[in-house]
Amino acid sequence: MKPDKVLSMLGIAKKAGNLKSGSFQVEEAVKSQTAYLVIGATDGSDRRKKDITNMCEFYETDYFFYGTKEELGKCIGKEYTALVAVTDEKLAKSIVDKIDIKSYR
Repeated sequence: MKPDKVLSMLGIAKKAGNLKSGSFQVEEAVKSQTAYLVIGATDGSDRRKKDITNMCEFYETDYFFYGTKEELGKCIGKEYTALVAVTDEKLAKSIVDKIDIKSYR
């Protein structure tokens, strides 16, 4: 299996201390405008996806849905997580460059 570059970059962001995970931390980062990119799990609930979309659009934060809860969690050393935020602008840009963001919204 080919390594997933987006998930690998999330692991790098976590090790560098530039990643928030979980609803509370991500929401706090978005509202304080320290989040440059929010990634939600594709298998999250429709209600949660709508909440993330509304919050990110209101605060003008880039976001997309990518991977499963298990995949997102595994890449940052957890069993699972449904939501992460990248708090470093260069890392966020690098992650966005690895995918076609429009195909994931």
